[in-house]
Amino acid sequence: MKALTVRQPWAWAIIYAQKDIENRGWPIYYRGDILIHAAKGCTKKEYLQAQEFCRSMGVSLPELNNLCRGQIIGVVSVVGCLFSPTASGWGMPEQYHWKLANPRSIAPIPYIGQLGLFDVPDELVREMIA
Repeated sequence: MKALTVRQPWAWAIIYAQKDIENRGWPIYYRGDILIHAAKGCTKKEYLQAQEFCRSMGVSLPELNNLCRGQIIGVVSVVGCLFSPTASGWGMPEQYHWKLANPRSIAPIPYIGQLGLFDVPDELVREMIA
């Protein structure tokens, strides 16, 4: 199954806060389910900037030390991709907006992330979403 590493707290927002747009500098042509992997890295500065943005969207974030990192935390469907603008408040200017739907949390599974879309072995996926 395809997976995408997303820095926290954005990974959390995709799975738990209806973040329906993932902003990327490159388009995605794949459609279907992908795993969301929460990156290990997240600085306090990144967290505080994201917290301010999320507040403007009406979303309260968990504390930084309560966010899973270095783990696969859920599944979401990629249903489209547009270059800005978008009607969603989650979209950033001059970015490709990956349209996301149907987020589902799973029990966090430690996993090493990668750049871009990457494959997670099917046998591991079956255990995760079983």
